[in-house]
Amino acid sequence: MEILCDDDGPNICPSGGVGIYNPGYWGMNIERGEIYKIALHVKSNDSIDLYISLTSSDGLQNLATTDIKSNTLDMSQWTKVELLVRASGTNVNSRLQLKTNKKGVIWLDQVSVMPLETYKGHGFRKDLASMLADLKPQFLRFPVALMGGLGRSDNNETTSLGNDVIDPQEAQQAFEIVEANLGGAKGGSYAEGGWLNNAFRWRDTIGPWEERPGHFNDIWKYWVDDGLGFYEFLQLAEDIGADPLWVINAGISHNDQDTLDGIEFARGDSGSKWGCIRAAMGHSDPFLLNYIAIGNQDCSMRNYRGNYFRFHSAIKKAYPDIKVISNCDGSSGYLDHPADMYDVHVYASADSMFSMSHYFDWTPRVGPKALVSEYAVTGSGAGKGSFLAALAQAGFLIGLERNSDVVEMASNAPLFVNDNDRRWNPDAIVFDSWRHYGTPSYWMQHFFKESSGAIIQPSNLQSTSSKLVASAIRWTNSDNGNDYLKIKIVNYGGDLVNLKISVTGLANHVRALGSTNTILTGKLTDENSFSNPEKVVPIVYMLPNAGKEMSVSVSPYSINAFDLLLAPESSTAVTDI
Repeated sequence: MEILCDDDGPNICPSGGVGIYNPGYWGMNIERGEIYKIALHVKSNDSIDLYISLTSSDGLQNLATTDIKSNTLDMSQWTKVELLVRASGTNVNSRLQLKTNKKGVIWLDQVSVMPLETYKGHGFRKDLASMLADLKPQFLRFPVALMGGLGRSDNNETTSLGNDVIDPQEAQQAFEIVEANLGGAKGGSYAEGGWLNNAFRWRDTIGPWEERPGHFNDIWKYWVDDGLGFYEFLQLAEDIGADPLWVINAGISHNDQDTLDGIEFARGDSGSKWGCIRAAMGHSDPFLLNYIAIGNQDCSMRNYRGNYFRFHSAIKKAYPDIKVISNCDGSSGYLDHPADMYDVHVYASADSMFSMSHYFDWTPRVGPKALVSEYAVTGSGAGKGSFLAALAQAGFLIGLERNSDVVEMASNAPLFVNDNDRRWNPDAIVFDSWRHYGTPSYWMQHFFKESSGAIIQPSNLQSTSSKLVASAIRWTNSDNGNDYLKIKIVNYGGDLVNLKISVTGLANHVRALGSTNTILTGKLTDENSFSNPEKVVPIVYMLPNAGKEMSVSVSPYSINAFDLLLAPESSTAVTDI
């Protein structure tokens, strides 16, 4: 920044000085009473008298001010400056401005504003990260950035079901920086780039933010500063209680040592070559990295299988406990290579998605399990997050849950979108600089958040309707230790259905007091919005007629959960619906 005017003389600066400002991405949310950290690198051979302010978008409302003053040559070398300011007012469309009235040249780099209060102190927006945590996700797939649940391998335990998070640059901006731009979801190709030189390289994303070179995201055509890097993904997974699942670049490259070094960064002790760098960043204990996906949608790539064998061999030799995931679909036949899981992506219309509730019924019951790492309803019926999309996805998830002997994990795609930059529809969580809401697909996933580790119960749906699907699980409330039998029913049709639920095999009784019925329903085209964020949300009712046998009415176009509180001595049950 070159300043040509001065504080006195014939070329005096205008009142208030001159300078630069940055409005961030569609404005910064500054809140009264909150403390913000302003960090920047400064260099100048001149004396500095720099005023730094947070203001309204037009500069008329001053929300916080601080300054940097130095004598000549005090900052002749790059100097990092960190300042704390407390906001005296609130403005959801704020900007950061730097002004001076002293002639000279000031070099500035890596300028940022961060709220001091973030999710668990690790830089993520508290409201958005809390929405993730509320879904009880069991794994985070990155840098593709998908989140979901994690099932266990026993055949009588359920599949893990969950959500998609976001694309990496946008996640970083949404969570870490006030001037955020989380614009739509990024496909898994982000891990590899359209060209190899634009791939996500974990080594370039660790260490101090200002030392990370960043890279061009040629998939969605913008620059990524990698503020959300390998370390931050691992930390986020830990903070929300999820297992990290790293997607490595394999289909168009073959640097297996790079992957082994990355695993050492995550899992190595603090005395190892890469583990000591992690420890220096603030995490002395290893992260629990137990899942590696070799590539993303690369099975048809010419060199994939050769590279896959090389990676698989190297990983298993060094870390035999890590579960390795193949890109090749094994749902309709046997894989021709070793794998602990295989990856399946499902994007379909609402009708097709619902019909796929039976997709895994015919999958071979031996061999690796499926990871459905991306699923979403697309097309005109999906809108910007319609109830129709949520309804169809719920039917699909019930199918995964019922086939948990062959489906281990699942994650919705995508999860986040900034309302100012919709590059993909629909998404589960919509936000801007200061607001957020969950689409019906987000609330649908709450019906499945107890699925991870729950016991799948045999269930028989005695209905001729092709629009009904159902499942039953037994789960334990971690807050109070109560056991429940959860019966989920999705009605994809337009007619009210009266059903009789019969539960057999319980050693004791169902307690009506404490049993509930949760319903998510609405018009198929209904969507939530900033103006009406709870147009479609689950409604919970008490279930006074709860028992081993009960009659229920299932509304048209609805997602239903009947949580039956079980006496402590209850045992395995069979549910007839």
